[in-house]
Amino acid sequence: MLFEHFDLRGLPLKNRMVMAPMTRNRATAAHVPTPLMRVYYEQRASFGLIVTEGTSPSADGLGYARIPGLFSAEQVAAWRLVTDAVHAEGGRIFAQLMHCGRASHVLNLPAGARVVGPTSTPLAETIFTDESGPQLASPPHALTETEIALVVAEYAHAARCAMDAGFDGVELHAANGYLIEQFLNANVNTRSDRYGGSIDGRNRFALEVVRAVRTAIGATRTGIRISPYGTFNATGAFPEVEAQFLALVTSLGALGIVYLHLVDHSSMGAPTIPASFKLALRRAFRGVFIGSGGLDHTTGEAMLTSRAADLVAFGRAALANPDLPARFEHDLPLNAPDAATFYTPGEQGYTDYPCADMPVATLGG
Repeated sequence: MLFEHFDLRGLPLKNRMVMAPMTRNRATAAHVPTPLMRVYYEQRASFGLIVTEGTSPSADGLGYARIPGLFSAEQVAAWRLVTDAVHAEGGRIFAQLMHCGRASHVLNLPAGARVVGPTSTPLAETIFTDESGPQLASPPHALTETEIALVVAEYAHAARCAMDAGFDGVELHAANGYLIEQFLNANVNTRSDRYGGSIDGRNRFALEVVRAVRTAIGATRTGIRISPYGTFNATGAFPEVEAQFLALVTSLGALGIVYLHLVDHSSMGAPTIPASFKLALRRAFRGVFIGSGGLDHTTGEAMLTSRAADLVAFGRAALANPDLPARFEHDLPLNAPDAATFYTPGEQGYTDYPCADMPVATLGG
């Protein structure tokens, strides 16, 4: 099933393999996509769907060094070169909108921008800066309800920018401890106003962002990624986690957005997501479901065959094997990823992974 064509609510995909979003830090210091990024994504256009690295919807969201944004005319023009290249190879590409929130340092932000979050409690972890190396995350400004509305509008603006840049849709990053999950997670969100204090309160920001983006670009262009059992950026499970995410996903399903992308990092040391909970999420959403979790050819195929997912996402294997669909289809050996180059500038460990000695363009008929 991996190599079957798939109709993503009117968007034809050449196979059911998704390139997962992965931060690579190859944009300019001013957070503009580079020609090297165009090559990187073009090399991987044989995936049914590419989801880009986390891309900030605003200046405040640029928490990491050299991550791209999608809110200025210069960024839109640079991303257009990427999407044109992917489309020329018959690929499809969504932009992942990622606001870092409190997972940020002021040295990584442009003048006038600030670190923000649901509360003023800082992330007790280090953030890499090009200027001064690793630094403790900067204390965030706790967003007021008025400011939250402005952030929601920034997401909608970035989604429209994505359409101007030629993307096929956007994925809202509500996982891995970034801003949307900072509101979702009870270990981080200790607010007592309408945006905290209960399941509905903690879900409110995520749903407002989804509704705003859906209004701006349409439900069939809007996806979301969640990680209810993730631990990244000091999140972690909490007593109401399953009830809360079932309520969230039920609401997302009612909004008719194009897909739900579930992060499962148990292969990287995070807690195992109960199989019964995965099934409950899938049933609650009722739409296209993207599975993940350290998958290989066999486990990815099994996930599709069992109907645990409609599409399956691959991360590090896609990073190290630009032609991963062809390698899987023809049982070819894989390149190993070089962790030392995951976040470093330049082409090493980025665009220099070799393809197998066969034409990738033949994949999928």
